[in-house]
Amino acid sequence: MASKLPAILVLADGTKFRGFSIGASGHTVGEVVFNTSMTGYQEIISDPTYAEQIISFTYPHIGNVGINEEDFESDQIYSKGIIIHDLPFQHSNFRSHSSLSEFLIKKNIVGIAGIDTRSLTRHLRQHGAQSGCIFAEKDIDETHALKIAQPSMPARSPMQRLSDHHADVAPAPVHRITSLAVAWCHISTHAAGHVPGSLSM
Repeated sequence: MASKLPAILVLADGTKFRGFSIGASGHTVGEVVFNTSMTGYQEIISDPTYAEQIISFTYPHIGNVGINEEDFESDQIYSKGIIIHDLPFQHSNFRSHSSLSEFLIKKNIVGIAGIDTRSLTRHLRQHGAQSGCIFAEKDIDETHALKIAQPSMPARSPMQRLSDHHADVAPAPVHRITSLAVAWCHISTHAAGHVPGSLSM
């Protein structure tokens, strides 16, 4: 179950959303983006394409099936933080081994709940992409939160950090394809599963 530690999301333009912490204490900074999926939050937060970003889920109930060992898109969490409206009091699924909140704390990911994520989405659509900061601490310095949220987003691509530096060779069915080259921009586990033959990650 999430704590009642206060938390705040501060956007670079000064817009503030107050809620409570559902993950690790501390703060995180990243580009604030939204996702409208109704399911698959575990796959989303572990998807490498969300590197350096704070994900806001527009669907109001996130965390109802907890976290399991099978649905990760990669071997680590790439998102910088998550924003949700409501965290269910209790998760329930036969594959679940922990709650979303417990998982975020274990992985040291900052998260906030209790805010209107649809209002946040409308704001981002109207005013454009911008960086933001989530603070989850007992005593929140909103002035400092705004200050660290305001620097422009990094100009360099995260691809260098995400890319692998070794080659994987996988056999392919002869009758379908002779060879296949994959530009490694950190392909997700799900995507790799659709490559003909067996691709070792």
